[in-house]
Amino acid sequence: MNIAVYCSSSNHIAENYLATAFSLGKWIAENGHVLVFGGATGGSMSAVSEGAASSNGKIVGVIPPAIIQMNRQSPLCTELVTVQDMSERKASMKNIADAFVVLPGSYGTLDELFDVTASAIVGEHRKPVIILNENGFYDHLIALIAQMKEEKFIPVENFRPVFVNTPEECFQQLVRISDEN
Repeated sequence: MNIAVYCSSSNHIAENYLATAFSLGKWIAENGHVLVFGGATGGSMSAVSEGAASSNGKIVGVIPPAIIQMNRQSPLCTELVTVQDMSERKASMKNIADAFVVLPGSYGTLDELFDVTASAIVGEHRKPVIILNENGFYDHLIALIAQMKEEKFIPVENFRPVFVNTPEECFQQLVRISDEN
């Protein structure tokens, strides 16, 4: 299974987020899956790819020239897909992946999360989205989604990402998804 991981490239985040990303990458590789990520270095992006590489996993990086020109291309990719821009990067990752895991992150991570969720809502794909709410990072987003549902902005029957609170719960969801495929 190709598992896209959306996460942070910030080098200023807490160590626990890096440890989680590393363990996710390692789990992906150890379980015979393929890591699909943004192909860049820094923060959780480095950690998830280092985790996969530590277990000789296949790592597909999807990267635009702007990030390559910043000298941020990961050296750990076993396959590199070069795209024109960030929009094409999202589209390519969405196409390659069979499932998506969203770790704590910033604007880019939220952009990817909302893009993959909105495209599922309109029926472009039926691929699962798992959001790791480590340390309550996404509690405000969960509350916002509840408000959007309550005020009928989100119909009850629409596609919903799955929120989990621990890496172990994330792994359980990925096993369930893999078993279904």
